[in-house]
Amino acid sequence: MKLYSWNVNGIRAVVKKDFGEILKALDPDVLGLQETKAQDDQVREALFGLDGTAGYEVYSSSAVKKGYSGTAILTKTTPLSVTAGIGVEELDQEGRVLCAEFDTFFFVTVYTPNSSSGLKRLPFRKQWDQAFLEYIQRLDAQKPVVVTGDLNVAHNAIDLARPDANYNKTPGYTQDEIDGMSTLLEHANLRDTWRDAHPNEIGYSWWSYRGGAREKNVGWRLDYVLVSERLTSSINNPAIHTAVFGSDHCPVSVYLNA
Repeated sequence: MKLYSWNVNGIRAVVKKDFGEILKALDPDVLGLQETKAQDDQVREALFGLDGTAGYEVYSSSAVKKGYSGTAILTKTTPLSVTAGIGVEELDQEGRVLCAEFDTFFFVTVYTPNSSSGLKRLPFRKQWDQAFLEYIQRLDAQKPVVVTGDLNVAHNAIDLARPDANYNKTPGYTQDEIDGMSTLLEHANLRDTWRDAHPNEIGYSWWSYRGGAREKNVGWRLDYVLVSERLTSSINNPAIHTAVFGSDHCPVSVYLNA
């Protein structure tokens, strides 16, 4: 199965930027989307009849606040179940997690909260990181997990172009966020598929729209496919699709022999 993840920075915006053609070219079996910025009915309306979406079932989770956050899953295979949220009401108001259960694994797509300018939401982010860890642990106790999405953290210095200038100053590269990611990997028994395959390679998945960052490749690796350790032997070809445009993020993917 080809498993993909993409922060589209607005589903209604990306459908105007060749999303249907991109979907046909990538041909994912399961695609997790983040930052849809739309209510559930608007997600379906945006995708309805779009060239390239035939054959996909669409599931979504939207924020209470309209035009904000939101996740979705497009899948060719009907899931056993689909659930939204992590089971903590105060954290489940922003449509940040959607989980599709398949026969042999859970597919989770997540849009991790950004700590915001001035790190104003860092306390919320730390609360989220702990609750999300516990959620993944509960899933992993049942069957293996594939976690895809915009985790809003550059885990190591190699994962952003300017680590020294951003450390403990910029959302996504504070020690608290780095530690949260490390704890998730260690205590949920997850592996970072792309980094495991490319231990010394520079690869980014997000670039600011300002200052020609993408053209200069001044980016961050914020988007991940993490898998339960017992799935690692079934994973092939983890990839970052830097040639795909339409958002300030690009898609990431793996192939799962399932």
